[in-house]
Amino acid sequence: VELVESGGGLVQPGDSLRLSCEDSGSTFSAYNLAWYRQPPGKERVLVASISMSHSTAYTASVKGRFTISRDNRKSTMYLQMNRLTSADTAMYYCYAERGSREFWGQGTQVTVSS
Repeated sequence: VELVESGGGLVQPGDSLRLSCEDSGSTFSAYNLAWYRQPPGKERVLVASISMSHSTAYTASVKGRFTISRDNRKSTMYLQMNRLTSADTAMYYCYAERGSREFWGQGTQVTVSS
């Protein structure tokens, strides 16, 4: 598994972004996936997760604004982020897990500022 994020950038409050996380391997569908974020000077925290069966979960602060999804045919996970605020500014990381195996991407920066 090798995870590569893309789609980050500088946006204004209220804007939308879609992050992508692509895996170069062939076992993508066998992993539970998640997006984490790490704001400047703070710890990395879970934002949203999606299981192998496509069950999803979100942290309270993004519920109703963010949508996590996966396309196993493309070995890609997405995070659609709407109504962004400055509190969403962070480095966003994708994560894959199966049992004792876990993998991280290198991160993509999201900055929300007027």
